[in-house]
Amino acid sequence: MHSKILVFHFPITKSQTPLVCMLAKDFDLTFNILNATILPRKEGVMVLELSGSRKNFNEGVQFLKDHGVIVQNASQEVKRIRKKCTHCGACTAVCPTGALAVERPEMRVVFDQQKCSVCKLCIPTCPTRAMEVRLLSDEILE
Repeated sequence: MHSKILVFHFPITKSQTPLVCMLAKDFDLTFNILNATILPRKEGVMVLELSGSRKNFNEGVQFLKDHGVIVQNASQEVKRIRKKCTHCGACTAVCPTGALAVERPEMRVVFDQQKCSVCKLCIPTCPTRAMEVRLLSDEILE
């Protein structure tokens, strides 16, 4: 069984097409949706944990690429640079998993790395640029 967490960027023309369902139906892959968003210009971003045989995994990822989906390895992590953080809380408003939260009564921002789905919504939201992505691996297909 091969399993990876991947980030998919769906073009506007494919954001309403059930491509992920086809991964299960046509390639016998299982998936766990960790995060999904349709952005203002109607392009889609989805973070999936994708599992199956290595052959089906590779064929399924190629199928998505053939349909114009950009596939990125989510073997990366979001990291907070504590020295830059002013604890304004802006990041907590966009965090879909609750990985970023305000600790009360101190009113300071805490970051739970285990809850982070690497959606990256906090990065452009942070006014002091205290949030950044650290790449762990560039490989998607092994």
